[in-house]
Amino acid sequence: MEDYLNLVFLNNSVESWLFALAIFVSTWIVMLVFKFVILAKLEKFSKRSKNKYDDILVKVLKGLGWPLYAWFSIFASTLYLEMPNWYDGFMRYFFFIVVLYYLAKSITLVVEDAKQLVIEKQKKEDVHDTALIDFFSTIIKGLVWLLAILFFLSNIGVEITTFIAGLGIGGLAVAIALQGVLTDLFASIAIYFDKPFRVGDFIVLGADMGVVQKIGIKTTRIKTLQGQELVISNKELTESRVNNFKRMEKRRIVFIVGVVYGTKTTKLRKIPKIVKEVFDKVDDADLDRVHFSKFNAFSLDFEIVYYVNTSDYNKYMDIQQNVNLDIKERFEKEKIEMAFPTQTLYLKKD
Repeated sequence: MEDYLNLVFLNNSVESWLFALAIFVSTWIVMLVFKFVILAKLEKFSKRSKNKYDDILVKVLKGLGWPLYAWFSIFASTLYLEMPNWYDGFMRYFFFIVVLYYLAKSITLVVEDAKQLVIEKQKKEDVHDTALIDFFSTIIKGLVWLLAILFFLSNIGVEITTFIAGLGIGGLAVAIALQGVLTDLFASIAIYFDKPFRVGDFIVLGADMGVVQKIGIKTTRIKTLQGQELVISNKELTESRVNNFKRMEKRRIVFIVGVVYGTKTTKLRKIPKIVKEVFDKVDDADLDRVHFSKFNAFSLDFEIVYYVNTSDYNKYMDIQQNVNLDIKERFEKEKIEMAFPTQTLYLKKD
């Protein structure tokens, strides 16, 4: 038996090979325990924890695959063996490739989880448009893999300076060809970070108005009051004045009530009090002032100013309707006649 163990095979005795096999099996078992026992317990702990970062760490560790475990097992088992000259170079490059691959993979996993955290935060803020976030995460992940490939090529002796220069010239040509698209892209970035409006906001842009449905990479889509979808380039949006009514905490309303010229002064003096009593019964509206403001061509005009404590347009119209009906009802009780346009015609006799 001893003679058999002392036999030399590939520059190492059989005993050394058996010892290396035992180390390989032991290391592999340790790796199995780490993957199926320790990581499973860490995953359960991370699910109970409110911290999101431990979830990301566990996901990164679970992403480590068998090639890396195999390298560790082989490397540990051959430490005490005399291996051929090519073996060290092969193991070094194999380890470099595996580590570089899993490093890039781990970074992309972190980017993906960070994207999901941002999306969840936006959903809590009632923002459901994630097109720009998806675009940025895709670009970042693509750059990570590109850098990993360039780093690998550089370390195996490939001259990448010319390659990078070619990428720069090609990128410049693409940028010139896609100048309009890139302008809209940067505009969408400005909209994303500056947040002049969000999905669900009611905005007015010149003669157009509607609710923002989607903020895309190149265009923004608005559902108009008439029901059709209006598509506007992001560049046009950033260069225009945009009124965002969703951000409005209060709506200031000014309207005129006119009464006929034949109304007695005593009744005119009652009108501010009547309007005040009407608004005392209205919720979500605060009366600012009532003034006899103008002798109009066919009426005595009272200017009424009040504030609606909501940005909801339908709510405002409900309040205005109730105010109009109550004022008319009170005027009828007080026998105050509301004015309407009149015109006097003179007939010429022959």
